Amino acid sequence: MKCNNYYDVTKWETGNPYEDIGEVINSMIADIKSRQTDSDVKEGGKPGAVIYIPPGDYHLHTQVVIDISYLKIMGSGHGFVSSSIRYNLPQDEWKDLHEVWPGGSRILVELSGNNASEKDGAAFYVERDGNPRISSVEFENFCIDGLHFEDDGTQKNDPENTYINGKTGIYIASAQDSFRITGMGFVYLEHGVVIYHADALSIHDNFIAECGNCIELRGWGQASKITDNLIGAGYNGHSILAQSFGGLLISNNNVFPRGKSSVCFQNVAKSIISNNRFHSFYPGMLSLEGNCSENMISSNHFLRDNEPWKPMLDNDNGLDDSYGLLCINGNNNSIVANHISEMIQRRYIKPLDAMPVIIRIASGRGNYISNNHIVATCDIENELQDASDSCYSSQVDALTSLNNIREMSVVYVLVEQEATNNTILDSGNEKQVILDRTVNVFRPTPALGD
Repeated sequence: MKCNNYYDVTKWETGNPYEDIGEVINSMIADIKSRQTDSDVKEGGKPGAVIYIPPGDYHLHTQVVIDISYLKIMGSGHGFVSSSIRYNLPQDEWKDLHEVWPGGSRILVELSGNNASEKDGAAFYVERDGNPRISSVEFENFCIDGLHFEDDGTQKNDPENTYINGKTGIYIASAQDSFRITGMGFVYLEHGVVIYHADALSIHDNFIAECGNCIELRGWGQASKITDNLIGAGYNGHSILAQSFGGLLISNNNVFPRGKSSVCFQNVAKSIISNNRFHSFYPGMLSLEGNCSENMISSNHFLRDNEPWKPMLDNDNGLDDSYGLLCINGNNNSIVANHISEMIQRRYIKPLDAMPVIIRIASGRGNYISNNHIVATCDIENELQDASDSCYSSQVDALTSLNNIREMSVVYVLVEQEATNNTILDSGNEKQVILDRTVNVFRPTPALGD
């Protein structure tokens, strides 16, 4: 029996998927809506459909608009390859590359970056009002490629290094339930994934990198997870941003540079950040802003070191080292059993005479900081590698070098005057922790000679 709910973009009578896959997918969605009109037939009626994108290059000139539940759009390969490395090679070297462009089931976003609103630059736009909320839409195993970044007007960067182009991969504008984004590749988009009002959302096993911002959970949301992803935003954007969320799980992700933050919570409560590897070139790796409360941050590895790649040396996130690698605002948060490494050259400290701060409680009460292992070292000044060195080799060398390092003085924990009734245990000795003991509890890590 033929199934009418499975579509292949290369076998559809309307449009040409290689010239404008947006037109083709919109036509398929219209067909689904025209056939699935009755919402209650024998305890069924609107099962949704699967749209399949075979491996290939598909240009998108028309935004895909999704307003039906139970739709799965899937391909056969996330196809990620670094566009940043390619664009920072001399073009006469491109001929020697085994691959030049991303592959797999690849959508090339050709929407103009000069859009009237942010949502107009989205390759996939999801919105539906009314009840129930739109549910169970899935994006799986294909690539969304923004192709190029644009001049930001600062004359500071090569346009391909600005992380700005007005393009978004997936933009979900309305409240939704049980969406899944799995096995995807996102590259060279100003915004990878933007989602408002998420409930029971799963963002799992994706490669979201070389985007201005990677994952943005905006508005409010609950009971969702971001797990097992490879993530890396630009210096002016967030790798993971969550606003007014409750019950968010962030676990087992590898978040690499060069986002302005690895995780930024704004008024987030009762959520977990655990078992992640975070790597950054800037302070403010983890930032809890507003009134964040009762969050658990445990068993993560944080690394802050220098930017090793010449094309990006002039960029940073604008924060001083006194801001803190981890900056906490809010009440009753737990920061427990994390390993935090800071290995930087003194000349990169901002300002130069500053004492870097690792964990900073900027405001709030009842926060619990315990058993964090902090390692602070200074990389003895080495001459920078030539610009012709690859991004990959320079970053691996920076990560694995154990020579020419010495201990560096930092503030392990700083509790600001505005913060009271906090507990700091075994996360620094008497000289490494700064706080008012009359209004906070402190047990120092034992030191030799104590």
